Amino acid sequence: MDTLALAHRWAGGFIGLLLAVLGLSGTLLIYEDAWVRATVPHAADTQVTDTAAIAASVGQLLADPDTRPSSIVLSSAGNGVHRLYYGGEAGAYASQAGEVVTRWTSKWDRVEVWLFDLHHHLLAGETGEAVAGAAALAGLVFVVTGLVLWWRTWRLFSPRPWPRSLSRLAIVQHHRDMGALAAPLLFLALLTGAMMTMRPVSDFVLSPLSSAAQMRAATAPPTVEGGPLAERLDWPAMLGAARARFPDAEFRTIGLPRKPGGLISLRMRQPAEWLPNGRTNVWFEPSTGEIVAVRDALRLPTGSKASNMVYPLHAAKVGGLVYTALMTVTGLVLTLLGTLAVFSFWFASGSAIRWRRRAAARERMAGE
Repeated sequence: MDTLALAHRWAGGFIGLLLAVLGLSGTLLIYEDAWVRATVPHAADTQVTDTAAIAASVGQLLADPDTRPSSIVLSSAGNGVHRLYYGGEAGAYASQAGEVVTRWTSKWDRVEVWLFDLHHHLLAGETGEAVAGAAALAGLVFVVTGLVLWWRTWRLFSPRPWPRSLSRLAIVQHHRDMGALAAPLLFLALLTGAMMTMRPVSDFVLSPLSSAAQMRAATAPPTVEGGPLAERLDWPAMLGAARARFPDAEFRTIGLPRKPGGLISLRMRQPAEWLPNGRTNVWFEPSTGEIVAVRDALRLPTGSKASNMVYPLHAAKVGGLVYTALMTVTGLVLTLLGTLAVFSFWFASGSAIRWRRRAAARERMAGE
C-alpha cells in the first residue's frame, strides 16, 4: 500500500498540472455558447427551423466559389449563428440570413477557438491529442488508486472546498477527501475523454455492446463516387428531400466535398439523439444534388449508438442545468486537485525540501 501511495504521489506530481489544464479548459468550454451569444452579433437570435429559410441562407453562403466555406455548422437553440469553416484555422460566424458577421484567420483571434484547441489538442495537433488522451487514462488510474488509498482512512472523511492550509498534510487530506467525493463524476469525465481521443479505449469499453468491426462497417462513408461540384445547386429541393426522409430531424451541418469524387454531406439530428449535431446522415451527388445515400442514427448498432452518447456526457450537452452544474464542479475539482497535487509535491513536500537542502549543500561544497 505504501508503494501504491508513493507511485500515486509521484505520478500526480508530474501529470497533475496537465490534468488541471484539461479540467479548467473543459469547464470553460461548457459555456462556449453563452460566450458566443455575448460577443457575436445575432448569436442571441432565435433559431430558424423553416426549411426554405435555412436553404436560402445556405445557398447565399455557398454561392460564390471563391469565398464559400468548406463546411457549415448551422445555428442551434443555444447559438443563433452559423459557424463557417474555411480550412486551416480560418473561420467565420454568419447570421441566419446568410450575412457574415465575424471572421478570423487564426485560432488566436477567437477565445473559444483556441480554448477548444487547447482542450482537445493541447495546441499541438495530433500529438497533443494523443498526450491529452494518455493524461485522461492516467487520470482514471488516479481515481481508482485514490479510492483504494482513501479507504484506509475513510473514518476521517471530512471534505471541504479548500484545504485548511497550504501545508503538505492539509493538502493531502483535502485531496483525499475531495477526490473520493467527486470520484464517480471524475471517472465519467476522464473515461469519456479517453474514449473520444483513443479509439482502442472506445472499442474496449463498447465491445460488450458491439464489435469494433460492426461499428466500423456501420459508420463507414458511402462508396459512391460523386461528380464535380455544380456552380449552383437547388438547396431548397435538396434540404426538402432530406426533410422528407427524416421529417422530425433538425438540420445540423453541411459539408462540401474535400476531394474529387467526394459527396456533399448533411448531418441531421433526430429528437432521440443526444449528440448536438446528430449522426443521421444524408449524402448528395455534388453535380445534381440528388440523394445517393442515407444513414439513420437510430438504426446503428448498439455500440455505435452508445458511442454517440459519449461526447454529450463529456461536454454536459444533456441533463439540463443540474448536470451542467455537476460537470462544472467536476472540472473545477479536477483543476484544483491537479494544481494542488503539483504544488504539494514540488513545493510543500518533504522530498522537495530535502532535495533543496541537498542542492544547497552541494553548492556550498562546490564553493569551498
